[in-house]
Amino acid sequence: MPPLDGDLSLVTGGRKLSGWQGVRVTRGIERMPSDFDIVYTERFPGEADAVVVKPGDACEVKIGDDLVITGYVDRFIPSISPATHTLRVIGRGKCQDLVDCSAEWPSNQISSATVLAIAEKLADPYKIKVKALSDVGEPIPQINLLWGETPYQVIERIVRARALLAYDGPDGNLILARVGSERHRTGFEQGVNIEAAQAMFGMDLRFSEYVVRRLSMSSVSEAGSDGDILVTVTDKAVPRRRKRYIIAETGIEAAGLSQRRGLWEAARRAGRSYYVTLTTTSWRDGDGMLWTPNRRVSLKAPALKIDSVDWVISEVTYRRDAQGTHADLVLMPPDAFEPMPIVLNPTLADVIPGQVQP
Repeated sequence: MPPLDGDLSLVTGGRKLSGWQGVRVTRGIERMPSDFDIVYTERFPGEADAVVVKPGDACEVKIGDDLVITGYVDRFIPSISPATHTLRVIGRGKCQDLVDCSAEWPSNQISSATVLAIAEKLADPYKIKVKALSDVGEPIPQINLLWGETPYQVIERIVRARALLAYDGPDGNLILARVGSERHRTGFEQGVNIEAAQAMFGMDLRFSEYVVRRLSMSSVSEAGSDGDILVTVTDKAVPRRRKRYIIAETGIEAAGLSQRRGLWEAARRAGRSYYVTLTTTSWRDGDGMLWTPNRRVSLKAPALKIDSVDWVISEVTYRRDAQGTHADLVLMPPDAFEPMPIVLNPTLADVIPGQVQP
């Protein structure tokens, strides 16, 4: 028998509050930050009065003994009616400050620093640590900050240059990682632990050819009508002619970026054309681990035309209400999460035809 899910508790001000009647906690690798929405309804007169939470309070959200969110209370919403007295608490992970606030930097220019070092310095004023689960690559020679940009906008821009994802962990700190290779030992199977599911198989996002072209800055550089084509990538799974032109950023072809951009466009669009949303009756897998974003999981659902796949958990929502305990998950192929390759600071060789870096 699978282990019990455990009760959800909110720890704030040295107090542990539990017994919530309505619970929703959501985490994901494309959701920044994680967030929660919980409701307490008194069963006995005056019971709700003992629950005191203030906006801005630091808090932890736990399921059983497992920490799922470390952050702050955003809103405290008490309400009354002739029959009920309810308290609603809404909050987000610590990384909310990276999303909401403006970036603090001594100047608007960053030079010769790795993605990890930049993220650490941007996160430090908000007492957020940064952990890299993958190699962060070479230092970025230079990047200019735009006035008013948030730390997360800067971080999201630079991690794409190093093919990384940025999302928050249960401890509230920032994680830099590639698509996960760790997996849940048990998965989802029709007739076993899938309560409801829906698959989406699409073709509207995909194209038979992706043609990466440069915007030439010199009229004498044109070599016929196709002289500006850098690379063509085909998707043979598309059953008819559907061509898509992509303008390479600043006309870049340095370091094979155009090829990578074309391959990324094809792979990501294919990955986004297949996904499954499903509901299961447990917050945990068969080994007692909470369903966790960026972990791979097996899926068998013949009725959805899916015999057996190994996909990634994009998002998970733990919820409990009058209808019982459920986990809602979004599963996608790993290719759906490949960040778009970009060059942060083009050089003259990137924009002047005929002067291509090796």
